[in-house]
Amino acid sequence: MHTTKNTIVTLLLFASLSMAQPASYRAPRADGGHPDLNGIWQTMNEADFDLEAHVARPAMAVRQGPYGPVPAAPVLALGAIGAVPPSLGVVEGGEIPYKPEMLARKKENQENWLTRDPEIKCYLPGIPRATYIPHPFEVFQNARQIFFAYEFAGAVRNIFLKDPGPAPVDSWMGQSFGHWEGETLVIDVTGFNDQTWFDRAGNFHSDSLHVVERYTRTSPDVISYEATIEDPKVFTRPWKIQMPLYRRQEKNMQLLDFKCVEFVEELMYGQWRKNPLPR
Repeated sequence: MHTTKNTIVTLLLFASLSMAQPASYRAPRADGGHPDLNGIWQTMNEADFDLEAHVARPAMAVRQGPYGPVPAAPVLALGAIGAVPPSLGVVEGGEIPYKPEMLARKKENQENWLTRDPEIKCYLPGIPRATYIPHPFEVFQNARQIFFAYEFAGAVRNIFLKDPGPAPVDSWMGQSFGHWEGETLVIDVTGFNDQTWFDRAGNFHSDSLHVVERYTRTSPDVISYEATIEDPKVFTRPWKIQMPLYRRQEKNMQLLDFKCVEFVEELMYGQWRKNPLPR
């Protein structure tokens, strides 16, 4: 009986070790012999609301009340659909390491989210935000080229596989230079302007932003995504976000048009109508 118990304990131990240490996954190969990242992918998290851990709350947008700032009426009128869902966060270590004066600017951005967030205005989302904005994106890969297409605002980017040198001009999506490290596609992104945010919580950067992304297939339908973010004008040190990307499973899945410029014309230019619409 004692031997039987020992055998059961040993089997359970091996089973737990087996679950804790799964065999490493080897992705199918694309043209050129590298892991195949082709497909339509999407996050399933709350990172676009706020990269850091947070409780559920009303969307931030404030007016000055008699006892201090209070949520503005347009936000409160949206009820539950204007609320921010809770999240455990995706920032390694939990907190974005802002310089003190830059943290004050982030909080001001958050309070004025409805008028400042580039996403609301249908501007290109930038990197890394394009990855976890709540729209799918597609990777096109062959032996010589890698191309990313995003549903939001028709954003795209070409991944250079030979070093193109410094970006000729700063831009919303930056310039991407990729290389392979074993099973991982590493993309070095520079040449940003300072016009994008990281999320709807007002987290921002300067034109010194430098992002290094890592894409690793960990199962048939999952990519592990990491992005290391560096900006010495805004942050005290580099910091990292991490999340899974999931393959969309619909048989007829494809990117559809989300050309949102026409949706924001009234928001951005309605005040200059000869006869403004009622608000």
